[in-house]
Amino acid sequence: MTEPLDAIMAIHNAFRADLSNIDAAALASARGKAGLETTVERFRFFNEVLVWHAHGEELAIFPTVETVAPSVAEAYERDHRGLGAAFETLRTAVSARDALETARATAAFKFHLDMHLAKEDAHLYRIVRERISLPDQSKAVGLMSSTVPQERFPEVIAWMYPLIGNEDHENMTRIWQMVMPAPVFAQVKPLIQKTLGNDWAELARRIPTLM
Repeated sequence: MTEPLDAIMAIHNAFRADLSNIDAAALASARGKAGLETTVERFRFFNEVLVWHAHGEELAIFPTVETVAPSVAEAYERDHRGLGAAFETLRTAVSARDALETARATAAFKFHLDMHLAKEDAHLYRIVRERISLPDQSKAVGLMSSTVPQERFPEVIAWMYPLIGNEDHENMTRIWQMVMPAPVFAQVKPLIQKTLGNDWAELARRIPTLM
């Protein structure tokens, strides 16, 4: 059974996959391999999505956690500030066209984010699953989704869906179908179909109501 927080876990998986690709490209570039600049430059859009995600957590998830576990979210807010500082270091290195510093900064950014997401998965979101009702979880996830600028939604889908597998495709789509008004989801569905291409058939098999 798909639950609201499964959508957040899918986004976490996309973050991990994309930053691993960016980190590998930065390291290869530092070792002299050419032609990877476009992959490394993806960190800019990656961070935009990360900022929207963090803002959504601060707007919707952290206040919800505060009602059942006071002061827990404070440490995660500090993580967000740390990730912002790590991004600025990475941006400075890329702007200076310093391949070695870019690789070092990307590795640091990845380490920080991996640790942050692992803590959220094991601790913060376990509290939400165990102590917050499913209707309130759905409300929080819906509010999180609203932090993505509507005009950028096609870019987010095109970024995320290729990075995650069939189970996450299903969970993400089911949650959006659940929390979005029907007219909004009707606009999102063809974007998902276009991004998935041949894999759309598998998603439609898993979610017959898409057809």
